[in-house]
Amino acid sequence: LAKYPEIKALMGPDPHLKWIVSGMVFVQFLACYLVKNLSWKWIFFWAYAFGGCINHSLTLAIHDISHNVAFGNKQTKWNRWFAVFANLPIGIPYSASFKKYHIDHHRYLGGDSLDVDIPTDFEGWFFCTPLRKLLWLFLQPLFYSLRPLYVNPKAITQMEIFNALVQFSIDLIIYYLWGLKPIIYLIAGTILCMGIHPISGHFIAEHYMFLKGYETYSYYGPLNWLTFNVGYHMEHHDFPSIPGCKLPMVKKIAAEYYDNLPYHQSWIRVLWDFVFDDSISPYSRVKRLCKLAKES
Repeated sequence: LAKYPEIKALMGPDPHLKWIVSGMVFVQFLACYLVKNLSWKWIFFWAYAFGGCINHSLTLAIHDISHNVAFGNKQTKWNRWFAVFANLPIGIPYSASFKKYHIDHHRYLGGDSLDVDIPTDFEGWFFCTPLRKLLWLFLQPLFYSLRPLYVNPKAITQMEIFNALVQFSIDLIIYYLWGLKPIIYLIAGTILCMGIHPISGHFIAEHYMFLKGYETYSYYGPLNWLTFNVGYHMEHHDFPSIPGCKLPMVKKIAAEYYDNLPYHQSWIRVLWDFVFDDSISPYSRVKRLCKLAKES
């Protein structure tokens, strides 16, 4: 920032995010209507090939919204409520809990018992062969959602209760209008596309140590178009208040700080290497002891 103060101008809300996310939510509601009479094999096909891609993208929109980039830092409640809206096609309440823990991921990156993105010792010990690592990828949504409750349990907040009430109310309305198949379409898409799916490569690519001494990596490939530029991960951790749409400008302005860092060229290759490279496993993370910061 001292060398490139113009980066400060990139901080602030993304004026297009709320419209893009709203469009994605309504596309999924339309899909719920369209799939209500399909056979089960087509329900799961479209959940994986289409709906799950939108839902995974929405989880990454929620990631951006957790940094207040939908409405800005002065409208924090609007950001929280909008995240609940973005959560609706995912089928399971998630946004409020994600916000609560994601702040710790940035504040205590790799912090033992603080950053719940770090796999547990059991995960590292058990999922150590190619077949077991493949299973771990498939079950990743389960570990991702349940690990915080084991590693760093926190009191349930009012926002989480609101998130759950709104989510389950919409689920019930969809079930009443169109039956069970649209609900399965939404939830199956979320689970399948956060497991073994090309987009899910970002979970491994971001902080698993593929090269010794480097714990965070960016990816600059075309899947960023579907994921709100989550691939620009070094840039995001340097400037979490800059929305994903403007992170490429960070790399362009301060190229000398990023061009010489290792980065991933393919999330599919990341998944392949994770499964078949014996040197990479759930243990391939930097873990450090962090002093708990006092809440302001």
